[in-house]
Amino acid sequence: MACNSAGSWSSLTLLNNLLYDSSQLAIPTDNVDPELLARPSRWDAGFIRRFMLFFGPVSSVFDFATFGVMLWIFHAGPSLFRTGWFVESLATQTLVIFAIRTQRIPFFRSHPSVPLLLAALGVVTVGVLLPATPLARTLGFEPLPGLFFVALALMVVCYLVLIEIGKRWFYRTAPAGPAIRHRNPGYRLLRRAARFTTADSLPDRLVASRLDLDD
Repeated sequence: MACNSAGSWSSLTLLNNLLYDSSQLAIPTDNVDPELLARPSRWDAGFIRRFMLFFGPVSSVFDFATFGVMLWIFHAGPSLFRTGWFVESLATQTLVIFAIRTQRIPFFRSHPSVPLLLAALGVVTVGVLLPATPLARTLGFEPLPGLFFVALALMVVCYLVLIEIGKRWFYRTAPAGPAIRHRNPGYRLLRRAARFTTADSLPDRLVASRLDLDD
């Protein structure tokens, strides 16, 4: 019995990840806010780490909230518990992409690409409908009560609102990225010739560019 239960959870986790990853395949088609294209940006691993540590626990909070709803409100058995967690987890982790893809608050001021919008909504729809299909028994699902979808809608709304509040604080306190260095004309040529020249042999207008080489 324990093995079957563990196998069911493993299968559902893999299915959850497969559906979620499928929705994210449309990210390369997404639109980027004009203000993010106004200046060059650099890959910042530190920023990504801070982002993960800040927003990651929020998702876990709502997983625990789902556990509480399924146990204390619906008094769910194993199959209903798995079904409720599967649907909630897939919905929240997929729909949050619309909030974290932009720094704008509220997030709907930024418009995602049509493929990303359709992919995310399509995957959530599949997750919601799966427990009502003939595959439900094979997957260890059972039909969810109607009241669950009211609770699901409330959790999704609360999740997105909390993410928006977190974004306001996160981007306000995040350290500024490295400044973009503006090179003077002739910089690349001077860099290659630097070891063969001296400042005395350069025109005055290029001395400043030569100083860049020593930074």
